[in-house]
Amino acid sequence: MSNESSSPSTAAKPRVAVVFGGRSSEHGISVVTAGAVLRAIDRTKYDVLPVGITTDGRWALAVDDAERMAITDRRMPSVDHVVEGEGTVVLPVDPADRELVYTEPGSVPKALGEVDVVFPVLHGPYGEDGTLQGLLELAGVPYVGSGVLASAVGMDKEYMKRVFTSFGLPVGPYTVVRPREWEKDPAAVRARIAGFADDHGWPLFVKPARAGSSMGISKVDGPDGLDAAIEEARAHDPKIIVESLLRGREIECGVLEFEDGPRASVPAEIPPVTAHDFYDFEAKYIDSAEGLVPAPLTAAETARVQELAVAAFEAASCEGLVRADFFLLDNGEFVINEINTMPGFTPISMYPRMWQESGVSYPELVDRLVEAALRRSTGLR
Repeated sequence: MSNESSSPSTAAKPRVAVVFGGRSSEHGISVVTAGAVLRAIDRTKYDVLPVGITTDGRWALAVDDAERMAITDRRMPSVDHVVEGEGTVVLPVDPADRELVYTEPGSVPKALGEVDVVFPVLHGPYGEDGTLQGLLELAGVPYVGSGVLASAVGMDKEYMKRVFTSFGLPVGPYTVVRPREWEKDPAAVRARIAGFADDHGWPLFVKPARAGSSMGISKVDGPDGLDAAIEEARAHDPKIIVESLLRGREIECGVLEFEDGPRASVPAEIPPVTAHDFYDFEAKYIDSAEGLVPAPLTAAETARVQELAVAAFEAASCEGLVRADFFLLDNGEFVINEINTMPGFTPISMYPRMWQESGVSYPELVDRLVEAALRRSTGLR
């Protein structure tokens, strides 16, 4: 099929497919992010096509209505509420054909036109973890953000920490519980975690190894709460990671790729959340806990965390954008907790707020990311 009016050679504007939703537990956050991007993207510069992925994995044509993608009455939105019809959007895995096709039962397939770049605002597995990036590489379609390897590393907290350690970046104590270990011998796992707690103390944080937005995380004050915390984490990911409590301040820093390389934003601080046990999902997205931007740090502390954020970006071979999360310990040392290759991206999210304070507005941030993706080829680079 062809649609000459929308091909890159004759189109007045590059076509951007904003892909959102997905099969992970962070589906709703992705929809909120998509609404913000659709609201901010420059329609005089780009032709925009919203594509939603339902919770069961169907790619669907979505309505271009940001207002329907907002949190309402403390409820997360869903792709199911913004799709048009029962049809499916198909991306041919053919580098010579970037044309999306819409198919509906009993109807003739309809060409939606070629796509010049994909802006994937998916969070968590099946979107932020390299799977979607691999599909886009096979299809030869440029996209915003990190490639397959960096996306996978950024999603898996175990291998992320292993990469950071190999590059000499400071990480906190942790231990990993793989699926078969817990299924075959939970007593041995309990004993190992108890030994870890003997070395590093309670409380511990039990997390899904490959999830974000603070989903499935539990703070465990002693052995009695361990099994429930493990099962809660395993509801999101069969592999879990257990981390010690790091006593200090939570500091975040954004990294954005410019033409001359990655640069760090002013850092932000997440102050203690009094209404919550820790900075969990409800504190982040429902109650919108306020961070301090910029963080009240000394010039030396600011320079150090910016240096570490860029180093983490480079260590994981990231592209486009990253939010790096740190602890500033009581002894004055920074420890990197994790990176997010597609961080929360609404205007009130920490990543855009840090760049706003650094002189890059939200619409400009969206534009820079799309422009960078258009300049970058797919394949080995």
